[in-house]
Amino acid sequence: MSAVGEVTRAALRARRAELCRLAGWSVAEALPAGLAGLLTARAVDDGFLAGRPATGLLWLGLLAAAVLVGAVGTNRAYALLGDVVEPFRDDLLRRVVAGALAGATGGRGDDAAVARLTHQVEMVRDTYAGLLMVVRGFLFAAGAAVVGLFSLAAPVALLVTVPVLAGLGLFAAALPAMIARQRQYVLADERLGRAAVTAVAGHRDVTVSGARDRTTRWVGGYVDDQARVERRLATMAATRGLTLAVGGWVPVPVVLLATPWLVRQGLGPGAVLGALIYVVRGVQPALHTLVQGVAAGGLRFAVTLDRLLRADVPVRTPAPATARIPRQTAPALSLRGVTFRYGPHADPVLDGLDLDVPAGDHLVIVGASGIGKSTLAGLMAGVLSPQAGTVRVGGVPVAGATPAELADRRVLIPQEAYVFTGTVRENLTYLRPDLPDPAITRAATRLGLTGLVDRLGGYDATLRPADLSAGERQQLALLRAWLSPAPLMILDEATCHLDPATEARLEEAFADRPGTLVVIAHRVSSALRARRVLLLDGRAALLDSHRGLLDRSAAYRELVGYGEADLLRSSPTPGRSAPLPAGYGRRSSP
Repeated sequence: MSAVGEVTRAALRARRAELCRLAGWSVAEALPAGLAGLLTARAVDDGFLAGRPATGLLWLGLLAAAVLVGAVGTNRAYALLGDVVEPFRDDLLRRVVAGALAGATGGRGDDAAVARLTHQVEMVRDTYAGLLMVVRGFLFAAGAAVVGLFSLAAPVALLVTVPVLAGLGLFAAALPAMIARQRQYVLADERLGRAAVTAVAGHRDVTVSGARDRTTRWVGGYVDDQARVERRLATMAATRGLTLAVGGWVPVPVVLLATPWLVRQGLGPGAVLGALIYVVRGVQPALHTLVQGVAAGGLRFAVTLDRLLRADVPVRTPAPATARIPRQTAPALSLRGVTFRYGPHADPVLDGLDLDVPAGDHLVIVGASGIGKSTLAGLMAGVLSPQAGTVRVGGVPVAGATPAELADRRVLIPQEAYVFTGTVRENLTYLRPDLPDPAITRAATRLGLTGLVDRLGGYDATLRPADLSAGERQQLALLRAWLSPAPLMILDEATCHLDPATEARLEEAFADRPGTLVVIAHRVSSALRARRVLLLDGRAALLDSHRGLLDRSAAYRELVGYGEADLLRSSPTPGRSAPLPAGYGRRSSP
């Protein structure tokens, strides 16, 4: 349960200002509890019993004013509660969703995640709010009553404090058993959630196979288990009753039995009455609220939050914003004997392809529509698995790598860029959640996208994908990729909705970024900016510089256009003109 305490303390530390304001209004709320006995004693002893009713009424008038101040304090305290509780709930939701998505993409689907998201997070939020108000109320109300008792008569305060502390000790001793039974209840709730989801998801099979009664009994068993655990949890009410009896009710007869002695010590009837008011209207209700609140909401809070944290997955720590991509000794990307077909009897899209992309390279892949360029991009990124051969990124096979491991090595931006409903900052930094705004601004400036960010309303503006154009979505995705710590960028027609000038600016910026760039070309002009060009023409995969392919390949000259070929042949292009080794590909149908 140490994680529960750590997370709770962190949440409270993050809301210090709100807690300070809450404490201030709690002092105002506790004012009647602190003054009730003292003002009543003065009204009785110095006013009514002394034959001065006006004085007695004056003291009671002061008590009425204190009650009004306390009412205002209560109102303001509850108004501030949401400022403390809701950010904690939002953080829990992010944890649960991130854990569920990470488990699902890693092949660890968990039906209980639905119960955690829809039931347990809300339970933690509600119990956190209740526990905060209960502990706050006890500390200020009981504290005010004890201070009032000591100011009225120290002997009475000592007589009351001893049984109160004894009752709290009994309650503390019973807490471990209460926590254990509450944990059993939460686990039974999750098991019932899994069983219910399984039964509902397979209801057609259940109906067809005639297993309705058997399935009902199976789910009913989990319902009975949960009911049994809940009944055991309810038996802890006896412990709570004993705590309240010792700490809340014993002080009353103790004060009454000690009254003759207190009067002999010079304590007036009004002071004894005031002491009883402090016990009955201050200490007793505060203790009752604390015990009931902790035993009910507090236990649910601790156990449910512990369960949520155990189900959570550790968050990857991204590389620092200023870190540069380290130099790699192995190729940034390597394919050996890669064969891929979309069906067991289909012709291969790629057949025995060998390809090395050195670290720091800028490779553009071109070819006719439907020739297999996007398929190759998916294989490079580990999104698709070849039927034969191996794909390595940074010397490490992509086969068997988890999504988190792949995200550390490469970024794939497809033609249809993904943008989700959320803030601009959340869309840009979900691969690096701790990235500060200045780093984002520097990247946006380098890519020439500060105007887009400003037009969308800044980093805190909420995006709705339907409100964005395809080009805006692509530019956001490209900025997100730039901010990624991955050394390999794969852009699969990621600029197809942009004008040629914007496309050129962005590709040139990515070419200057430390790391390796692979571009599936939407326009052949991308080849002019590349160090090397890979041509897929349905019969062979040729790898060379742009000028070298113009000299070697009729298919490439046809792709760029006969009229442009002579002009492009004389244009300066990056890279080497000497032919480089290439693998082979074959596809008989588009």
